[in-house]
Amino acid sequence: MSKYEKTIGLEVHVELKTQSKIFSSSANTYGMDTNTCVNVVDLGYPGTLPTINEEVLKIGVKAAHILHCNITKRMHFDRKNYFYPDNPKNYQITQSRTPIGTDGYVEIELDGEKKKIGIEEIHIEEDTCKSAHRGKVSLLDFNRAGVPLLEIVSKPCMKNKDEAIKYLEKLKELLFYGDISDCKMEEGSMRCDANVSLSKEVGKLGTKCEVKNMGSIHSVGEAIEIEEKRQQECLEKGEVIKEQTRRYDEKKKATILMRVKETGNDYRYFPEPDIPFVVLEDSFIKEAIETLPLLPDELRKIYQEKGLSKTQIEKIIANRPLSNYFNQLLENDINHSLAANLLLGDIAAYLNKKNLTLDQTKLGKNRFLSLIQKMEDGSLSSKNLKEILDEIMESEKDIDDIMKEKGIQNIKDDTVILQVIEKVMQENEASVKDYLEGKDRALKYLMGQVMKETKGSVNPKMANDLLIEKLKERSV
Repeated sequence: MSKYEKTIGLEVHVELKTQSKIFSSSANTYGMDTNTCVNVVDLGYPGTLPTINEEVLKIGVKAAHILHCNITKRMHFDRKNYFYPDNPKNYQITQSRTPIGTDGYVEIELDGEKKKIGIEEIHIEEDTCKSAHRGKVSLLDFNRAGVPLLEIVSKPCMKNKDEAIKYLEKLKELLFYGDISDCKMEEGSMRCDANVSLSKEVGKLGTKCEVKNMGSIHSVGEAIEIEEKRQQECLEKGEVIKEQTRRYDEKKKATILMRVKETGNDYRYFPEPDIPFVVLEDSFIKEAIETLPLLPDELRKIYQEKGLSKTQIEKIIANRPLSNYFNQLLENDINHSLAANLLLGDIAAYLNKKNLTLDQTKLGKNRFLSLIQKMEDGSLSSKNLKEILDEIMESEKDIDDIMKEKGIQNIKDDTVILQVIEKVMQENEASVKDYLEGKDRALKYLMGQVMKETKGSVNPKMANDLLIEKLKERSV
């Protein structure tokens, strides 16, 4: 496809984390019984009037700041007029001429190179109700009607699916950590439409086709690739591509025509007459921004300063509950890399097995600090930890008491460990010789014999260091 200029732009809708809807007092929830979180405003009853949810404006300001947008201080809402069963008012309240944020960007990194993906605008709007099709019957669930949304419109500056996927992953991470949205695509709280175009002229945009109905970031990448291929085949045949809306069929691995694309004029935008202009004061904007938690790139820098590896950093950031827990430990003078290993290793395995979160266990901050200390000074080995982890996580017993009950008393005396090492080396001269000849696997065998001799009661790191030291003496 190298002879065609590919251009991709994404429109992302995210549901905002508010207690109530944008223009009514109905609860903003997910998974409730059908049509239980509704009132006359959501249903579009004649004569009802919308009331702005202030929290939506605060979240909009935070999102604009996170995405490096210019914040619009004086704005109004607009009516987007169209007729569809999921829209009982026959219009949607949105922002057209004065979006809350403009001209921002998200920085991505792909193959070691950084690129800024431009954001045209972000605007606030209400969601429609949800349609469910049962044969020839369509059912409507108004629980979603009026749920606050942010629509984030990128500039047409992505050149391939890999850039689009990286952009979505980074956007999702920023919005999730910024407490803007939970970004659960499987629940519909983050939805994406892709605008794809091909052109034979470098620097010139082709005719865009919008693709909808992607249920995951992976599916977005697939749909883009398939739509690019479809447009190329059309151009190769000499066909003229018309602006249109298509949907992605995951089973057929194809994009299906839905309708010829409407123009902006078809929606007859005009200012919403029932909502006055909104003026955001500097103090309001400042207060909203100050409530932002630490964002992922800030955390990456802090974690790196604490000695975590890149792999540890990415795994912790990918699990926000673990990240929140780990952040409590940042000011403590501990081995943070060891703490990260514990959280990502045995503790994460326990949580997955039991289907629990850390706050549902007995592993409070002070208890975890005590655990780290015992691991670091050798009082508790990794092998011993596996034996007592369930009890540490589930009981309120002191860790020392648990260790006593289990008969765990690790050897930390250098003299005792050296005696064991000498014995092991004398009984395994062949392995000692192999190590001295450069066979590294021999070290693992000798270390295994040390652990066997001590029945796992020796500090592994201390024993390993002393074993290497004694082996080096033999090589002199």
